[in-house]
Amino acid sequence: MTDLFTISLNNVRFRAYHGLYPEERQKGNDFVVNMQIVFIPVSGTILSLEDTIDYAVLFEIINSTMQQPVDLLETLVQTIAHNVSKKFPQLKRIDISVEKLNPPIDKFSGSATVKYSKDF
Repeated sequence: MTDLFTISLNNVRFRAYHGLYPEERQKGNDFVVNMQIVFIPVSGTILSLEDTIDYAVLFEIINSTMQQPVDLLETLVQTIAHNVSKKFPQLKRIDISVEKLNPPIDKFSGSATVKYSKDF
């Protein structure tokens, strides 16, 4: 049986400029990102950072991707997942969600979230 580890980044907040509408690109919006990854460690026993996936690097991937505006949250979650899988070939699964806290919809109170999962 293979050892599997899970790392989660929870409720990571950003101010970013994603969206279809010009006002979203100008004013920006608040976003919350959640990510869970499952991976097989490089070696049997994890004794150093090189044996695992550095969650600071995961954050940097999310952060740099969040700084590049896109029209759709679907594009955003797929891009983050792709960038993580490129960096960490030991990845077996990723689950990621991006929540837009104040979508520009008339008379709408709440948030909108897109979730994406992929097995490798």
